[in-house]
Amino acid sequence: MIGILVVTHGQFGEECIKSLSLITGEYEKLASLSLNPADSVLDLAQQVKETLDALDDGDGVLALVDLLGGSPFNAVASQMKDRNLECVTGLNMSMLMNAAEERDSCTLKELAALAMERAAEGIVDVTLDIGSDKTAEYFHLEQEQNPALGFRAIRICLTRPDIFRTQLRALCRASAYGNIAIMFPMITSEWEVLQAKELCAQVQEELAAENIPYNRNMEIGIMLETPAAVVIADILAQHVDFFSIGTNDLTQYTLAIDRQSRNLDRFYDAHHPAVLRMIRHAAQTAHDAGIWIGICGELGADQSLTETFLEYGVDEISVSPASVLPIRKVVRTMGLSVEKREE
Repeated sequence: MIGILVVTHGQFGEECIKSLSLITGEYEKLASLSLNPADSVLDLAQQVKETLDALDDGDGVLALVDLLGGSPFNAVASQMKDRNLECVTGLNMSMLMNAAEERDSCTLKELAALAMERAAEGIVDVTLDIGSDKTAEYFHLEQEQNPALGFRAIRICLTRPDIFRTQLRALCRASAYGNIAIMFPMITSEWEVLQAKELCAQVQEELAAENIPYNRNMEIGIMLETPAAVVIADILAQHVDFFSIGTNDLTQYTLAIDRQSRNLDRFYDAHHPAVLRMIRHAAQTAHDAGIWIGICGELGADQSLTETFLEYGVDEISVSPASVLPIRKVVRTMGLSVEKREE
């Protein structure tokens, strides 16, 4: 039997396998490694080697990693010489489920090809989104009295184009190897979108001049996290391929409530009519403009709102792996209830 090794940053791989076991049951010859960037390269390679040795019974191993580049990919790549091993990047639940179900009827190379097809479904990469509750000490950001409304996310990127261009260049180069979309966070004005897109276009022109491949049809989207962005969504939609509603920040900005303050718990209502109207307006505006819209944040995993979001026209719900099965069950139940009403 072909072994499957999931190697990721943090606990993402472990959560994927836990969700898989909930959906389809336990599998043999399936393991995950969560690599710590603080470990040395040799230590990481040794962890992968030992796990591969345990998984490989002669049919080989398929390694699924989260990103092209970085510790997980490099640790797997270091073991590919003289070993029956294939590596596919862009791990997602669909890829893992398909690989686990199809490996008994495929060769290793065939299974890797199937996994790559699932990877082609695409991922959305948010550009640098630090500030407020997302701290990064190495940036040496000044202390602010109200960091949630301060120097963060796209504001840092447009103020520090040297950092922003480096990230855009990496994402554009990675787009040659998989279906990647870029998303800009914390947008409040049209000029921010235009300037961010201009920097991205400059980076792509440089890559073309250097004969470095990238996806010329890569989608660019923005996060709707502020009431300002939702109100002018019709203007912003003219410049992007998709929206993603960031419900955590949108809720706190709409209600003027710091969601990290325990003293305000009784006033914080994620189901507030104003918040839901914001989401409905954004979805309607997106579809009027002919673009798709997703939703992320804590409300995405709120099963009591799943049907509401789909009725609004939300096209995609982004949740953690552990929430995939419960949300999928709600959606399937909705389909059954609709069929019964039609009957």
